[in-house]
Amino acid sequence: MVQIKEFRIVMPMSLEEYQIAQMYMVLKMQQQTTTSDEGVEVLENRSFQDDALGKGQYTSKVYRLQSKVPAWLTTFAPADALTMQEEAWNAYPRCKTVVQCPYFNKFCLAIDTVHKADNGQSENVHGLNKKQLAARQVEVIDIASAARDYWSYVVGGNSVDFSKFRSAKTGRGPLLEGWQSCDPVMTAYKLVTVDAPYWGFGNRLEQAFLAGERALFLESHRNCFGWIDEWFGMTVQQLRELEEQTNSSLDVKTSTKDLDRRWACDKEEEEVYMKKPQLNSEQQGLVNDSTFTNAPTNQLLF
Repeated sequence: MVQIKEFRIVMPMSLEEYQIAQMYMVLKMQQQTTTSDEGVEVLENRSFQDDALGKGQYTSKVYRLQSKVPAWLTTFAPADALTMQEEAWNAYPRCKTVVQCPYFNKFCLAIDTVHKADNGQSENVHGLNKKQLAARQVEVIDIASAARDYWSYVVGGNSVDFSKFRSAKTGRGPLLEGWQSCDPVMTAYKLVTVDAPYWGFGNRLEQAFLAGERALFLESHRNCFGWIDEWFGMTVQQLRELEEQTNSSLDVKTSTKDLDRRWACDKEEEEVYMKKPQLNSEQQGLVNDSTFTNAPTNQLLF
């Protein structure tokens, strides 16, 4: 059964500032989590233009997450089952990400994001129909929350105590009860749609990915604010240049082993991993959202 959940992450910054914060956060987290054995490999990073969205940035990535595989999944799948292929179209303030898994080739996860200058009170920013609204779950994520679960430890945790944190450059913080009424403020509305049509474990796999995405959203947005004194004052152009340097650095890390054979031990396994997942009509609908119909999809989600 397809799972639909909307996560709302309120942030103490403007829409313009968040764009910079998000770009910086992605670059830094990729550097921190990538080694010669696992992490992020950037296959493509280029600009695109869509008739409906205008200009944006397209990226194609591979995530190798061997150490993040839940124990229950390893009972019937190899450790490298969580090698994920991600395509993303960032046409800020709207973004779309599609994640597929070659090992579970019927699996599909889509993240549609709308960023708005509000405090999380908009009810249908994604324009869902009545059926979708009835199926949708909504959760507001508080970046100041200290609560942690299993996936928080898997993803990693920012140890900053936002009830005591204050930005030296902006004076923002601490984040105390009711901080969401601050100014400036904006919200990332992330609609996650996940489908794993596998008998016996599909629902559990869907729930695991929803929980994993929630933990990633929490951690990445805590980092956006926790690192504010590092990125505040930077420009998009400066971050694009830093992005090129970072991608080169990631290439050095991942090229220490043969990339063409990294996740395949023999010819048969390689064919499984390199095979483009086949989507059913419902999953293809997630990829071909009407707003992104003209987005480039050459090959091959945060």
